Amino acid sequence: MGPPLLLACLLAPLCARGASPAQPGAAAPGSPQAWRQHESPRRVKRAWVIPPISVSENHKRIPHLLVQIKSDKQQPGGVIYSIKGPGVDEEPLGIFSIDKFSGKVFLNAMLDREENDRFRLKAFALDLGGTTLEDPTDLEIIVVDQNDNRPLFRQDVFTGHVVEGAEPGTCVMTADATDADDPDTDNAALRYSILEQGAAGMFSINATTGEICTARPGLDRETMGVYNLTVQAADMSGDGLTTTATAVIYLEDINDNPPEFTKEEFSMEVEEQAAGVDVGKVFVHDKDLAGSPNWLAKFTILEGDPEGAFAIRTDPYTNDGVLSVAKPLDHEVRDRFELTVSVQNEQPLEPTAPASPRALATVRVRVRDVNEAPIFRDNPRRVSVLEGAPPGTPVTTYTASDPDTRQLQTLSYALLYDPADWLQLDPHTGTVRTKRELLHPSAFLQGGWYIALVLARDDAEPPLSATGTLSIEILEVNDHPPLLQPPAGVVCGRPGRGGSLLLGATDDDRPPHGAPFHYQLSPQHPQLARNWSITRFNVTHAVLAVLVELPEGPYSLPLLLRDSGTPPQERQQLLNVSVCHCGRDGTCEDGALAAATAGAGITLGALMIILGSSILLLVLAGLGAARVRGRRRALRKGLLQRSQDDMRDNILNYDEQGGGEEDQDAYDINQLRHPELFPPRVKPPVRRDAPLSSATPLAPRKLPNSPSDIEDFINEGLEAADSDPSVPPYDTALIYDYEGSGSVASPLSSIISSLTDEDQDYDYLSEWGPRFRRLADLYGQ
Repeated sequence: MGPPLLLACLLAPLCARGASPAQPGAAAPGSPQAWRQHESPRRVKRAWVIPPISVSENHKRIPHLLVQIKSDKQQPGGVIYSIKGPGVDEEPLGIFSIDKFSGKVFLNAMLDREENDRFRLKAFALDLGGTTLEDPTDLEIIVVDQNDNRPLFRQDVFTGHVVEGAEPGTCVMTADATDADDPDTDNAALRYSILEQGAAGMFSINATTGEICTARPGLDRETMGVYNLTVQAADMSGDGLTTTATAVIYLEDINDNPPEFTKEEFSMEVEEQAAGVDVGKVFVHDKDLAGSPNWLAKFTILEGDPEGAFAIRTDPYTNDGVLSVAKPLDHEVRDRFELTVSVQNEQPLEPTAPASPRALATVRVRVRDVNEAPIFRDNPRRVSVLEGAPPGTPVTTYTASDPDTRQLQTLSYALLYDPADWLQLDPHTGTVRTKRELLHPSAFLQGGWYIALVLARDDAEPPLSATGTLSIEILEVNDHPPLLQPPAGVVCGRPGRGGSLLLGATDDDRPPHGAPFHYQLSPQHPQLARNWSITRFNVTHAVLAVLVELPEGPYSLPLLLRDSGTPPQERQQLLNVSVCHCGRDGTCEDGALAAATAGAGITLGALMIILGSSILLLVLAGLGAARVRGRRRALRKGLLQRSQDDMRDNILNYDEQGGGEEDQDAYDINQLRHPELFPPRVKPPVRRDAPLSSATPLAPRKLPNSPSDIEDFINEGLEAADSDPSVPPYDTALIYDYEGSGSVASPLSSIISSLTDEDQDYDYLSEWGPRFRRLADLYGQ
């Protein structure tokens, strides 16, 4: 029975009843005021209750009568019907309408259940005056679903991963879909299936959930690493609309394949003496995923290299083995190598992988011969040569060896470094000889060693060379006897009371050819042993003692001195001994005289007297040297004007350019720096040391105008001084400048200030001992 007929039957009672007349003053039909007037509970007539109306979506006959509503209070032509709600006066608008006089409800547009699955409207019945005849009733329109939507997968491509060799039933992923149709109907009942997956059918899908799992064993990444599945979803429990998607499954690698060599034998070659260079590669193949730990290979040299001359490593980019030289190879020692190399993975094989033996390969390496430099086996070479060896003395034969025993080559030699030019070298034999006498000491010796460099060169193309160090030790030769120092001394002439003298000696030879020294009285004069004795004091000194009381005076004692060299050197030397008169304390009473007589001798009892005499001699010598240095310094600094002042008995410190203790008016150097500011003297003073008969010296010359003329001024002054007859010769003492007066020091100017000996008393020379008697005879009265 069709829907219109069903509605007509349901609404028959309503059609049989008339509508009640409208009340005066009633509200307009459908107005809220009319609703409020009938808010009190009242029983609704059965004819006014409208059951839900179902209408199929996508209904194409438009307009389409859905239902006709009637009020049981109907009066012919006296009831006005209206509806309100979604689809009428609310969005979406215009879908439903009603004939206000007949109460027929029409569908005016196609419905889509996926947008609105039902509409809830309100129906109103009013009289012509607007008075509510019936309470508003609900009008529910249900949109009946049609299978008008295909299933949709959540994504076009599904991606999953599974390890190769996975057991059947291992789930990879879920490819699920949705359907917009009513889920409570078969329109949304989905079923999944695999339309295409290649050969063997390795995967299956759950028809209800879409979960994809492995279906059988034998997944091998090396055979097929990626599977592309076409998956279908169909509604109506598999009999309705369908859609498809792609499922991509990647197989993850495991270490189920060991590496293998591409061939069983490899041949390579390398030059000798090359260390750290790559010889070549051994190539391998591994079916596992490149770059993964399952693919990375590890190489080992099993046989053929007991000395460890080679090393092998893995190229991280190609996974090949790189063979390199770890130690220099020598073609003359071994020219071929045959190595056994194995390879395996860094990671262990999976237990499920098939067992296979370790991969092995043979690597043959040929060592090429190249020219090698000569080698000094003994480097440095240490030899010894006696000091003073004559020219032509053989030193050594210093030769090198050529490692190229299989090549006919000749070595030649040359001196590369010979700082003192002491050596000569035979270029063919390498024999080293002395060119001149080797002397010691020398600036070219370092701790007694002489260093030279020898160059050895072969005649190959290009030639190669090597340098050897020749260290020559200059052996000390005992060629110097000990020398008595000092050769004179003073002793007291009484035994046991200062009658001893400390003797010393020096030796130019180095140890062990020097001390200890041996002292003895000359065996040629045995009578000396009655008056004198010599005893050892230490390794370098001895003590001469008086055995009997001897008269005062000089004595000459011949002594024999011998060193400890091999062979020992000895020399007979004369010791001058002055015997003095002994005082009560065992010392010479005239200590100054004894010291002067003995020269620089040292006695055990008169050390202070000797030191005083030595100081006096040093003062006299230093004074003369200071005079000479002062004169030269004065000339260098431009002291051009000769001093005419009197000389006083004070020592002038020339470095300070000042006078004596009471003189602060020394020469002003500004006269040379600014000569134009100082007028010349009118008349120079007369020199005290000039002869009495000399003429008056000329007035000083004009000072130079500029510093550049100082040299000419000095040279002219020197020439004038040398040719001036009124001054002493150039080798006499010259007066620098006035040194002050009133000094409290003892005068020393009498040594050089006088040109005659009339005011000098040389009688004291006779008191200085026998050595000064000749001077006393010449200068004494």
